[in-house]
Amino acid sequence: MLDDFLVRAALAGGGLAVATGPLGSFVVWRRMAYFGDATAHAAILGVALALLFSAPVTLGTLVVSLAMGGAVSWLSMRGHAMDSTLGVLSHSALALGLVAISFVPGVRVDLSAFLFGDILAVTRPDLVVIWGGAALVGGLLLWRWSRLLTATLSPDLAVASGISPAREQLVLTLALALVVALALKVVGALLIAAMLIIPASAARSLARTPEAMALGAIGVGIVAALGGLAASFYADTPAGPSVVAVAAAIFLVSALIRR
Repeated sequence: MLDDFLVRAALAGGGLAVATGPLGSFVVWRRMAYFGDATAHAAILGVALALLFSAPVTLGTLVVSLAMGGAVSWLSMRGHAMDSTLGVLSHSALALGLVAISFVPGVRVDLSAFLFGDILAVTRPDLVVIWGGAALVGGLLLWRWSRLLTATLSPDLAVASGISPAREQLVLTLALALVVALALKVVGALLIAAMLIIPASAARSLARTPEAMALGAIGVGIVAALGGLAASFYADTPAGPSVVAVAAAIFLVSALIRR
């Protein structure tokens, strides 16, 4: 009989995979990997602000992730280079978050839990938040799927079809901020980008349609979550990094099969 905490961890990993699979596909198609990494780093600042104002950590990370997306979009529209802008904002937000946490009075924070995740500590209320957020992200992407896909493949065609690429970029930014807020407790800030990119990249090697790639990314994410938890249980390894390591192994196998 599996322990209750392992069941909760498996359900949390599955919920995360449902959210990161389709969204990660757009991250890969749009070459937004660094953007996802920057948003994840900014989540640490959200943790610090949430602790300072005695607010829920998920709310703090969501607000700061949205602010990061808005700042990047605003600066890029004014001619700033995207890669340097992301680099400056990403590392600045991470550093500010780490410094701010040290000033939180009377609070001892295990930073490793926020940096690398603590999926084994997921509670039932956390599961409600994770699966509710996953349903929201999935519904949003399903609703905007054709518009998002058109804007991703050809911005010019999107404009000609009456679709605003900027608006679709905003939709992805909102979804990405929500996923970062959900995933912080599961895999941590430093591993969120990996769960967005690796399952989608693994599915890309074998899928023939965008829809198949999105569904395949969900499947890879679920297998990685279950496999990582099993490895963590039997080998006594960190759960979050183990999940990402299994996802990386699946990517390697898919790349070899495609070759």
